[in-house]
Amino acid sequence: MKNKKVLFITQAAVIAALYVVLTLIANAFGLANYAIQVRFSEALTILPFFTAAAIPGLFVGCVLSNIITGCALWDIVFGSLATLIGAVCTYLIAHGRKKETDPGFYPAGNLRKWLSPIPPIIANMVIVPQVLIHVYELEGTLWFFTLTVGAGEVISCFVLGMILLFALDKRKEAIFRVNA
Repeated sequence: MKNKKVLFITQAAVIAALYVVLTLIANAFGLANYAIQVRFSEALTILPFFTAAAIPGLFVGCVLSNIITGCALWDIVFGSLATLIGAVCTYLIAHGRKKETDPGFYPAGNLRKWLSPIPPIIANMVIVPQVLIHVYELEGTLWFFTLTVGAGEVISCFVLGMILLFALDKRKEAIFRVNA
């Protein structure tokens, strides 16, 4: 029991640290904030597919990244909440249980993988454009910012995230101690 808690905390901390480092790299190229965002760190939003530790890891990593890169307070709050919502929903897609008596939709095996990057994309497309308009007072329409943020999220979460998912899936037991 104690070892599982230590493993959970360690995984969450490593994921948070990776999120910060990858965001700082994207920030160095001017890609981490504002209307056009391709945060390499958002590829990590696929990690709740493998471990629940990714949920607090991604949230803390996003909070720290937003603070370090100089985001406004409301961006820190709502941008991080978008990442948290996406992470929780990704985890639920991957780990929710289907009961024989449950009439609701639940995706089968491989479909879960392909659906996993969708929640962070949607969460960011809904929340971040509002932040850009109301917090930073950027000029542009809601649809424009939804499109630009969505495009960046598709690149980060779907393209890079799926590459990461399939690369990690082969070694998930060793990396995440799935059966520990």
